[in-house]
Amino acid sequence: MTDLPRLILSRDHVYHGTTLKELARRARAGNLHRVRQGVYVDGAAWTALKPWEQYRVRVSAAAETSSARTIFARHSAASVWGIPTIGVHHPVQAVTLKNDGGRSRAGISRHYADPASLTVHRREGLLVTGRVRTVLDLAAFTPFVESIAPLDHVLKADRKRGLPAISKETLLAGVDGIYTAAAIRRIQVAVDFADPLSGSAGESYSRALMHAAGFEAPVLQREFRDEAGRVGYSDFYWKGVRVAGEFDGIDKYLKPEFLKGRTAAQAVIDEKLREDRIRATGCGVVR
Repeated sequence: MTDLPRLILSRDHVYHGTTLKELARRARAGNLHRVRQGVYVDGAAWTALKPWEQYRVRVSAAAETSSARTIFARHSAASVWGIPTIGVHHPVQAVTLKNDGGRSRAGISRHYADPASLTVHRREGLLVTGRVRTVLDLAAFTPFVESIAPLDHVLKADRKRGLPAISKETLLAGVDGIYTAAAIRRIQVAVDFADPLSGSAGESYSRALMHAAGFEAPVLQREFRDEAGRVGYSDFYWKGVRVAGEFDGIDKYLKPEFLKGRTAAQAVIDEKLREDRIRATGCGVVR
């Protein structure tokens, strides 16, 4: 997990030994990045963040400048829990306990939640909806193809964060009395399709797009072997046409935990040799 940059609050400018004009000048020069009104981070640190990490910083910035107790929900709660979502241009989202149709204020989109049905957690210093409520909200209120990655993620243990897997039964038990009949149907379809064998959010999104396009459902993490032993596992496998599919995320060629001491060039070569061995078994490979 990436350490997020420290927030610099304009209200604390005296503590930081600067002035409001100096903060604005540094932001114009690119030395600072203005996350939202009154909140800055180091410019270089911001640029180094992945888009979803930048979104997580926006959530923290919203918490720092909100005048009321804020319970983050949907994509914002997911970012705090470390649950992957699709897309990066989501608004900061929170719940409101007033049944007035929801509203947006101070750059935060608010959605009504019945207080009787709401369980609030404190995570990384922020108030958020629980993991079950978070992924159910995403399944209820986002397109099907975007709802699968969060569900796939929570179906398996998150060892990095010490969070247990959530069963499909537990997820479905969380819908009663909260959602409309139409939303419950959307949730049930998404939960039924979700699969803990998915290896990444990209794989989950790809599988959901395939399903929406009417393709045969692939087998996930299919093992391949040849006379030399195990070749490896494919992300997808279509039995009907004997084709293996690979989702080539950039991480496998850049992150140390995937490179395991190799250069990026060697990782590319190794991946090509692995593909050749899979093809030699009589199976096609697509990426």
